[in-house]
Amino acid sequence: MLESRRVELLFGNKETNFSMENFDKIRDFFPSLSRVDENNNKIIYLDGPGGTQVPIQVIEAISKYYIKCNANTHGEFVTSQETDKIMDDLRLKMSSFLGAEGPETISIGQNMTSLNYSLARALSKKFKKNDEVIITELDHEANRGPWKTLEEKGIKLIEVNLLKNGTLDYDDFRNKVNANTVMVCMGMSSNAIGTLNEFSKVKEFLSDDCLLLLDAVHYAPHFSINVKDIGCDFLVCSAYKFYGPHVGFLYSKPNLLEDLETDRLIVQDQKAPYIIETGTLNHAACSGVTAAIDFIASIGSGGSLQEMLKNAYARISQHEFTLAKHLYDNLMTFSKITVVGPDFSNTKRTPTVSFVHSELTPQRVCKALAKENICAWNGHFYAIKAIQALGLEQSGGVTRLGLSLYNTKHEVDRVLDVIKRL
Repeated sequence: MLESRRVELLFGNKETNFSMENFDKIRDFFPSLSRVDENNNKIIYLDGPGGTQVPIQVIEAISKYYIKCNANTHGEFVTSQETDKIMDDLRLKMSSFLGAEGPETISIGQNMTSLNYSLARALSKKFKKNDEVIITELDHEANRGPWKTLEEKGIKLIEVNLLKNGTLDYDDFRNKVNANTVMVCMGMSSNAIGTLNEFSKVKEFLSDDCLLLLDAVHYAPHFSINVKDIGCDFLVCSAYKFYGPHVGFLYSKPNLLEDLETDRLIVQDQKAPYIIETGTLNHAACSGVTAAIDFIASIGSGGSLQEMLKNAYARISQHEFTLAKHLYDNLMTFSKITVVGPDFSNTKRTPTVSFVHSELTPQRVCKALAKENICAWNGHFYAIKAIQALGLEQSGGVTRLGLSLYNTKHEVDRVLDVIKRL
């Protein structure tokens, strides 16, 4: 039984072991959290939805790769064979991370967007004129733009409406699914306003012949994923949102990729998961992703990596929800603040809180926060259709505060104090 995973932190020559249920101690593993400004204000990172900070284990894994085994794959010499093992290990651990059938379902790419474009191009050769693909108004453009290219082939793009409360209109969703629907592409949660989408409900009213692709980029940092339980055909995510470096992943249900005519070189391996991958992958970054998965798993307990990840995410979700609800509840008492998106009446919510100020633009709010060494984002965050549907584009979108596992109540209280004075 792997009741506790040893996590090593090297500051000097000191190794530290501890139970990671105490989230304050987790901060010690993130060197970037110690930064202070000229006024000695410790930096507060609430920009997690745009990319999280990385623990020392990830940094060291990337450095170690360049120091010890920097080489291309499939050679007869030691550093190449070590790189092969790094890549094989990553696919295996990523399959556990996503609850997938095995490493043969995990494709690796530069980022989620590039993989989604590659998949869209391949499917455009399979779909027929007047077939329909459904997207939503809530999604990030990385899960809208690639599918818009299908219209060039005569495939119809259908959009599901976003309600003013920040949730998808599921009656509209159901009504737009018909015999011509060949694919649904939707996010598991919103990076802009924190909505947790009911993707399992959507799966229930799709036919067996209709493909389902899920964008898990904003979901993966906060909740465990099991693609077999969900029953999706494809899933995309990015490691830099869950404490790793910039690497994208595509899960494909077994036997789906081989049926597609992907853009690839004749020298590329002509089977899944390699069939959709192009060029030499970033092996050092891939080593870092493996370290990120191990780091997350170390927060949990269990007899297998997948069990540890599931338990870890239960702890992470509870911690983040508690902080985000505290942030939300207090913002709701500020007369100049209007929170955008669903409330925190239940845990079906990501820890991302967006709001508008009655007198200041989101940019001015973020500038004021930045002066206090608080990192927050303003704008539409590439979910521009959602911001337009909510009528917020002309006023500069929203201010977004995203909680991650390394954030604390003290940080949230400090942020609230700054916002209250604006």
